[in-house]
Amino acid sequence: MLRSPSGGAGSGTAAADSGLISIGSVLNTLRDEFPEVTISKIRFLESEGLIEPQRTPSGYRKFSQADVERLGHVLRMQRDHYLPLKVIREYLDALERGEPVRLPSVGRQRDSGDGEPFGDLFGEPEAPTAARVGRAELLAAAEIGEQELQEWESYGLLAPLPDGAYDAEAVTVAALVVELGRFGIEPRHLRAMKAAADRDAGLVDQVVAPLRRHRNPQTRAHAEARTKELAGLTVKLHAALVQTALGVRLP
Repeated sequence: MLRSPSGGAGSGTAAADSGLISIGSVLNTLRDEFPEVTISKIRFLESEGLIEPQRTPSGYRKFSQADVERLGHVLRMQRDHYLPLKVIREYLDALERGEPVRLPSVGRQRDSGDGEPFGDLFGEPEAPTAARVGRAELLAAAEIGEQELQEWESYGLLAPLPDGAYDAEAVTVAALVVELGRFGIEPRHLRAMKAAADRDAGLVDQVVAPLRRHRNPQTRAHAEARTKELAGLTVKLHAALVQTALGVRLP
């Protein structure tokens, strides 16, 4: 089971004897892998129904090993897959019920820190990432309303394809906009990021455009590989510049 059983924990000493730990101890346990996690983040995940720690008669939270493991799963799914909390909750709850489920793959996914595919952490393969998502699917995945999506589109953060669908990467963008919003960063504040991204894309396109126009099919195929390589380097450079400007280092 990933979630601890419900019920009171008794006194603090009894809780310690039964293997339950405080929220501070949970924080220390998780920070090796998730240095950015905070007590507020843990409390928020509890308020969203992702975990259900026990409580002492005085109201203090007490966490079991299963609670800590579940928290780790939630944080990895947010970090490595940018999945909305609703999707994560439904997935973990289905696992607890013993239902055969696959890791949802509605947006960009990446390997976990040690290079092991995230799905392998649950002993099951990942489904291939969808190439496109519909408008309703995007709204559900990002847990936003039509008005919010229209606002984001007005700022150029998201844009539908000619047939009205969206590239699967739109789910990643939406999830990140939502997460930034939790810190008070509004979509209108992100227009500068979008403009910078467009400039970077234009620079990459200038480099690979001659390859794309080449008559040789192998050369055109090479253009795709070169585009991905340059995109990766551009993203790494942007991240390094932001970290340098802020004087921080991310894991």
